[in-house]
Amino acid sequence: MKKLLSNLIPLIMLFFLIGTGCEPKNAPDNSLQKIEEKGYFVIGLDEHFPPMGFRDDIGEIVGFDIDLAKSAVEKMGLDVRFKPVKWEDIILKLNDKDIDVIWNGLSVTDERAEQIAFSDVYLANRQIIIVPENSGINSSRDLEGRITGVQAGSSSEQISNDELLTQVVRYSNNAAALSALNSGEIDAVVMDELTGRFYLTRQYGNFQILEEYLAEEFYAVGFRKADDALRNELNKILAQMKEDGSAAEISQKWFGKDILVK
Repeated sequence: MKKLLSNLIPLIMLFFLIGTGCEPKNAPDNSLQKIEEKGYFVIGLDEHFPPMGFRDDIGEIVGFDIDLAKSAVEKMGLDVRFKPVKWEDIILKLNDKDIDVIWNGLSVTDERAEQIAFSDVYLANRQIIIVPENSGINSSRDLEGRITGVQAGSSSEQISNDELLTQVVRYSNNAAALSALNSGEIDAVVMDELTGRFYLTRQYGNFQILEEYLAEEFYAVGFRKADDALRNELNKILAQMKEDGSAAEISQKWFGKDILVK
């Protein structure tokens, strides 16, 4: 009987692994091969995050990260499909394999590094505070007892909760938070500088950015931790694009200058 049980246990474990879709820890990394066989990348993004990724006047998804991703994937001989995802769920979607990578102004943080892997960084960013002009708010200290809006699941939310003595209200995207600020529902918005300046120059001339910023960050592409082969290949392509000037051309188009991290 003991011998029978000892023979059955490995079989039971094997059926359990197959049934749950688990892979052995030492399984070969075929992440790049799978993408090549499929023929295209599925890139997860927030479609409300200009100028990195957003919908233009005719509904097309455009932006700096969109152009950068298209160029990189083309150099790999593949196609790309962009899949809008609720930002606070995007890491879950990546690890559930609903998308292949996250490529949309993704800030590198210690908390995220526990869940996913990152490419080499390609842009620098800061977390800024946006307030109405003549609001009397001149620094983060003035936010004590006030209400601050953030995008749910963003590094802005984490930093606001950690560093500000303010009530933090979560919104589905930055546009919704800025709309709430414009209507007087909240007193300030914390968000990425690149996106904040884009909105202020095009839509909200009645807002101002405080001189004080909350944190310096870097943008990178997000991968599943096991997908080293795919990450290494994309790192190689991005390095080539920085060297041959094609990435700088994309930066010039969206920011008026080359702001890439070399």
